[in-house]
Amino acid sequence: MTTPAERYAAFRERFGDDGAALRSFRGLYDFALDPFQIDACRALEAGDGVLVAAPTGSGKTVVGEFAVHLALEQGQKCFYTTPIKALSNQKYNDLVKRYGTAKVGLLTGDNSVNGEAPIVVMTTEVLRNMLYAGSATLAGLGFVVMDEVHYLADRFRGAVWEEVIIHLPESVRLVALSATVSNAEEFGEWMGEVRGETTVIVDEHRPVPLWQHMMVGNRIYDMFMTDDDVPRINPTLMRVTRDAERLGAGRGRRGYGRPQRSRPPDRAQVIEKLDAEGLLPAITFIFSRAGCDAAVAQCLYAGIRLTTERERHEIRQLVDERTAHLPDEDLAVLGYLEWRDCLERGLASHHAGMLPAFKEVVEELFTRGLVKAVFATETLALGINMPARTVVIEKLDKWNGETHADLTPGEYTQLTGRAGRRGIDVEGHAVVLWQLGMDPLSVAGLAGTRTYPLRSSFQPSYNMAVNLVGQFGRERARTLLEESFAQFQADRAVVGLAKQLRKHEEALEGYQEAMTCHLGDFTEYAGLRRRLSDREAELSRQRGAARRAAAVRSLEALQPGDVIRVPGGRRAGLAIVLDPGRNPRGTGPSPLVLTIGKQVKKLDPADFPVPVEPIEKLRIPKNFNARAPKERANLVSTLLAKIGDRDLGKPARARDHAVEDEEINELRRRIRQHPCHGCDEREDHARWAERYYKLLRETEGLRRRVEGRSHVISRTFDRICAVLEQLGYLEDETVTDEGRRLGRLYTELDLLTAECLRSGLWEKLEPAELAACVSALVFESRQADDARRPKIPAGRAQDALTAMVRLWAELEGIESDHGLDTIREPDLGFAWAAFRWTKGHTLDAVLMDGINGNELAAGDFVRWIKQLMDLLGQLGNAAPPDSKIKQTASKAIDGMRRGVVAYSSLS
Repeated sequence: MTTPAERYAAFRERFGDDGAALRSFRGLYDFALDPFQIDACRALEAGDGVLVAAPTGSGKTVVGEFAVHLALEQGQKCFYTTPIKALSNQKYNDLVKRYGTAKVGLLTGDNSVNGEAPIVVMTTEVLRNMLYAGSATLAGLGFVVMDEVHYLADRFRGAVWEEVIIHLPESVRLVALSATVSNAEEFGEWMGEVRGETTVIVDEHRPVPLWQHMMVGNRIYDMFMTDDDVPRINPTLMRVTRDAERLGAGRGRRGYGRPQRSRPPDRAQVIEKLDAEGLLPAITFIFSRAGCDAAVAQCLYAGIRLTTERERHEIRQLVDERTAHLPDEDLAVLGYLEWRDCLERGLASHHAGMLPAFKEVVEELFTRGLVKAVFATETLALGINMPARTVVIEKLDKWNGETHADLTPGEYTQLTGRAGRRGIDVEGHAVVLWQLGMDPLSVAGLAGTRTYPLRSSFQPSYNMAVNLVGQFGRERARTLLEESFAQFQADRAVVGLAKQLRKHEEALEGYQEAMTCHLGDFTEYAGLRRRLSDREAELSRQRGAARRAAAVRSLEALQPGDVIRVPGGRRAGLAIVLDPGRNPRGTGPSPLVLTIGKQVKKLDPADFPVPVEPIEKLRIPKNFNARAPKERANLVSTLLAKIGDRDLGKPARARDHAVEDEEINELRRRIRQHPCHGCDEREDHARWAERYYKLLRETEGLRRRVEGRSHVISRTFDRICAVLEQLGYLEDETVTDEGRRLGRLYTELDLLTAECLRSGLWEKLEPAELAACVSALVFESRQADDARRPKIPAGRAQDALTAMVRLWAELEGIESDHGLDTIREPDLGFAWAAFRWTKGHTLDAVLMDGINGNELAAGDFVRWIKQLMDLLGQLGNAAPPDSKIKQTASKAIDGMRRGVVAYSSLS
């Protein structure tokens, strides 16, 4: 096993000098390249693929830009892929500035500019679709840059990255750029297996040092102190937070308000403090859209102004210029004037609910240093290049769609990675706002941990299956899927499990040898003893279940006024039944009783190991109030007077009476007659046998886990192919016409979309009605548990939506028969908004009507409409020649492409 130093020395020996391309490339920059950038570029020029894992803001994209430079030098093409359109637009603009519009193209869902250029920037999905379609644009492709390749872990879109990596032609060199992940070597090893020689460059050095702080009250404290180069938690911070915790808890108990130091500062105070300390510009991460907007409003009301007169003029000029294309009536709906006023003060929010045009303006102003305080959701940390001097984190937990979950070390690292602007700041700062209950040691643990493993989210889909079978045939397709990172990681886990399995099997052989008996087969004898033990345990369970059932029946027979005896536990003794507590849900009765100690308690069947019988009957007064102590005492006195000195005997106990069981008798007879029964070392052998059988159970469990993880991707693929065969999309190795149509539908609900298309559900719909129906296939509500019935258009659209849900239920049944569960139910929540927008209603009317009575955010509206337009375009391409869908879909797209939706920024 070589050391990192030895590996690095070997690397230097292999790629020691700069080639001609790297020398000319260095001249394009007015700063010296970092060692990790040089190493990656040398490997690339030498003919390797590269994986670069480095912190946010470290300059990974320089390596991607070298791939572009190398492609042009060698007369080849380079595709630069990004996970989101905003990043694609930004990269396109950067490359155009360097190489000119003639050499650079852009392909996203919204834009197609110069797609045959030697350099094309695109979203990853566009490249995946090209590969499946066998696009002529792939001719001459020499390099592919995959920026933000760690998106591969994304639950919804991650599979696309693996599809591209697996299916790219062997001649294409891959440049994968990733955030710092703790298993980069594992990922690089997989890339080496799939793509050939791949150099892994891991750089954990931040170009701008990051200082961690905590703000307690209105003071900012360093989180760490360094003694002899060893960081430790700041003792002053520990003392201050302890004092604040004690003060806050004490005041809370006495009913007074919290003292100032135990309360987190309000957002305006935080910004004022950062400004006073010279820590602006700052991004404050708030895990709620409404919280981001509220933070801007709080700063506005506090009268905060962070800009000079000249900056305000520059901001207004840029804002007016960037929004000039938007209709005035839409700007009024979007609160344009208030938004611009906040920007002129140097304040802004940034989240997915904002109009894309507004977000782009915020990004540009912040990058230029004109906006000084941005309040953002965590999506900003995953997006475009927007570094700050300081990052503020309000809370260390966030709503993940199901529950409030703590931030992971990886998420914390990603958020704070935005702090520190290279070439501008000497150091970056991360500030956590202290709150009651927050432990600085836990926060320090988050800040000091560097575990962010990359986990594959790859799963075969119906569209993927027909495309792979069509291109490669079934066997080759299965082999390709076995090459996925998901299977690679599963196999790695299986290697560990298999090693453990082998150890268990070796130990079993040793145990078997230790329990060998000279008188006979001790394994057989031990098996008889185990069968006897299992049978006795089974009978005991049956008797226990019978007792519990009898106890439940006896409780169900109780009546108010019955005096019973609770046999044991904290409530043992006499009690009067106030309410039998019969439970209609079948979970057993829970009688409410008054104990001899004058307490009202609720019992359950677990309090009665044996059936209960009333020992007396009392009349409970008609207006008896169990909450009144006097009335409880009177009723207990009545009970005591009625019982008197009567001897009630001992409480009944649960007893197991021996039951004649033929199997037990037979097993005992065989054990007594077995030769090993007379062995002097019988019990010693038996102890080894117990260990043997315990380990055998564990071994069988391990074997099941190994079998469950082996070939898991190809097994899923086989099930998907079986569904496709049943529905007529595949015929053994052949993709049918319907299958080819399915292969052109790149959407989460691909099979349901294809089935709707094939069944003719949408043929008679008008454009707005088609938009309403197709929206159910792309939209997914942010509030999954919203039980309110969504508003949908009446008539043909309503009938078609009902039929779509019925079709989904049928497909769900077919999937279930094949052991699959991949198709979610269509979500009708956006149908009314899509219908009205396509019909030509105003933005104001559509947003106000919203979803299920909730006003719709402009950013969400534009995003869903664009996704809907994309799927309608796919439907037009996939529809049969004699179908009206192509024409109807085209009209629907035209109806939607207006106002705020029509805007696409390339500036």
